[in-house]
Amino acid sequence: MKFDVLTLFPEMFETLNKSILGKAQEKNLIKINLINIRDFSKDKHKKVDDTPYGGGAGMVMRADIIYNAYQSVKTPKTKLIYLTPQGKTLNQKKVEELSKEEHLALLCGHYEGIDQRVIDKIVDEEISIGDYVLTGGEIPAMVLIDSVSRYIEGVIKNDSTKEESFSQGLLEYPQYTRPEIFEGEKVPEILLSGHHQKIDKWRKEQSIRITLKKRPDMIKKYNFSKEEKKFLEKLIEEENNNI
Repeated sequence: MKFDVLTLFPEMFETLNKSILGKAQEKNLIKINLINIRDFSKDKHKKVDDTPYGGGAGMVMRADIIYNAYQSVKTPKTKLIYLTPQGKTLNQKKVEELSKEEHLALLCGHYEGIDQRVIDKIVDEEISIGDYVLTGGEIPAMVLIDSVSRYIEGVIKNDSTKEESFSQGLLEYPQYTRPEIFEGEKVPEILLSGHHQKIDKWRKEQSIRITLKKRPDMIKKYNFSKEEKKFLEKLIEEENNNI
């Protein structure tokens, strides 16, 4: 997977050279290429923005400069994503969908935004990481790179992505490790039993319990087995009795 990031601040992406993503780049599993949009400005001061037509506060990034920056990395397989609060909210389904692409170009906006003409001409999809506004698209771009890279084969173990929150439609069950007793609290006995079938059942029930408590909206969309549905009904009954 190749990521080309069109940005005014390439130095912000230094953190992606660390930890799991750093190792993935060393193994050539992913490639992160940073393109400084200012390099395509013909202005002697490398100016990339101008005042908006029609008046208003702030500055707008110029269409011609962004277009030329994009053309420098475009291939027949490139999918260009513009990181913007107006885009569709990034979720696990979209992350897994994007991980199947060969080449993602990420456009990071700044100031009051980008000239609409270049958005209409070259952007394939607009994505947001939440209903709030940031100072630029760099942090959302890093979020997208991190989340998508985890689904590239070899970056992390397949089992890690199969059981984590959202992948199976529920939040992940709680995790425990040594010490066996911490501040008087002991690891659940079932996890020490060595009985894998019972452990799997317990973990599934814990996922249902946690999802019902923290994200009840996800419960409505999940396809429960008969046994899981009975457990859910039991939880709801307990909850109603405690009200």
